Amino acid sequence: MNREFSHEGRKTLDAPGPVMINNGVVTINAANMHYRDLNLLLKTHSNLAKRINIYNVYGQRYIGTGLRNNVEIHVYGTPGNDLAAFMDGPTIYVHGNAQDGVGNTMNSGKVVVYGCAGDVVGYAMRGGRIFIRDDAGYRVGIHMKEYGEQKPVIVIGGTAQDFLGEYMAGGILVVLGLTLSHGETHKAKFVGTGMHGGIIYIRGQVTHVGKEAKITELEENDVALLKPIIEEFCSYFNFNIDEVLAGEFKKIVPLSTRPYGKLYT
Repeated sequence: MNREFSHEGRKTLDAPGPVMINNGVVTINAANMHYRDLNLLLKTHSNLAKRINIYNVYGQRYIGTGLRNNVEIHVYGTPGNDLAAFMDGPTIYVHGNAQDGVGNTMNSGKVVVYGCAGDVVGYAMRGGRIFIRDDAGYRVGIHMKEYGEQKPVIVIGGTAQDFLGEYMAGGILVVLGLTLSHGETHKAKFVGTGMHGGIIYIRGQVTHVGKEAKITELEENDVALLKPIIEEFCSYFNFNIDEVLAGEFKKIVPLSTRPYGKLYT
C-alpha cells in the first residue's frame, strides 16, 4: 500500500512573510512560529477565509481549537497535541502525522489524517468525525459520548493500542486493520474496558476485551450503518471499498449501561 502522506504531503513553503491571502485562500508559514501566534492568526482569518493552508508545522499545538465555522484547514507537517480540541464546525486535513489528543472534546466538524495519530484520539468527543489513514495510539475513543443527533465517529485505517474505547459512553469506533499482515491479530488489550455505551467495529481478530464488554457478530443494521462510514474513509485515502468491506468484522458492545453501579450502592 502507498504510505505517502498524501498527494500534497511533502509540500513546504518558502515565503517572505508569515501570511499571504489570495482569492479567499489564506496561506500561513508556521516555521519558527509560536503556537499562540499561529492560533491567533487562525482565529483572525477563519471567519472570512474559505480555506487556510498552514505550512512548516512542527509540533504547534491546539491548532483549530475552539473554532466555530465551516472553514477548511490544510496542515502540512506534524501538528502538536490537542488538534481540533473543542472544535465546532471546521474540516482539518493533516498531510502528515498527528500527535496526541486529536479531537479532544470535539463537538462537530471533521479531521482527516494522512498518516498516524498518537494517544487519546477523540477523548470525550461529543460529535463530528475523525478519519486516520494508518495507526493510532493508546486509549482511542476514551469517554466518547453521544446525545440526540450528536453521534461521533472515529475510523482508524490501521490498528490501535491498548484500552481502545475505554469508558466509552456513545458513538462509533471503527478499526480496519489495513496495516496488519494477512492473518495478524490486533494486539490491543483491554478493549472496551468500562464501556457503557456506543459500538466498536473491528475488521479482523481481537482477543483481549475488557470484562465490561463482549464480542458479537454483525447484523443487517450494522452493515447498513458501517457502509457509508467506510465509503467516506475510502474516498479520502483511495482504498477499495469492496476489498475493505470483504473483510471479517466483529462488533464489541457493552454488557451494561452501568458497569460499576454496584460500587455506588
